[in-house]
Amino acid sequence: MGKGMKAGKKRVGGGAKGMQMQQEKQLRQLQAMQQQMDDVQTEIEKKEVETTAGGGAVAVRINGKKELISVAIDPEVMDRDDPEMLQDLIIVAVNEGIRQIEEISKSEMEKVTGGLNLPI
Repeated sequence: MGKGMKAGKKRVGGGAKGMQMQQEKQLRQLQAMQQQMDDVQTEIEKKEVETTAGGGAVAVRINGKKELISVAIDPEVMDRDDPEMLQDLIIVAVNEGIRQIEEISKSEMEKVTGGLNLPI
């Protein structure tokens, strides 16, 4: 028995009931955080970014679901003898758009999670 404890006395906030109340509180907090994360994810999915490559020769728009929603190509970069250049410009623009959406998503989720490294 601990110093200062008398037989038959319980510690304040201890016991099974106190532990159950603490667990219920934590569960409510986790549920609230999950709802906030769901709300943030819904807002992220509505966002769009536009990125370019080749000095604006290729422009793409990507939404928060990481879906390509538009591609604009300057006709002057369409060279039948060098299709690889156009392909590379498209890849660069799309990858940059995806990177930007991922950064937005990470930043917005960190606001909810307080920097906890949770899967999105």
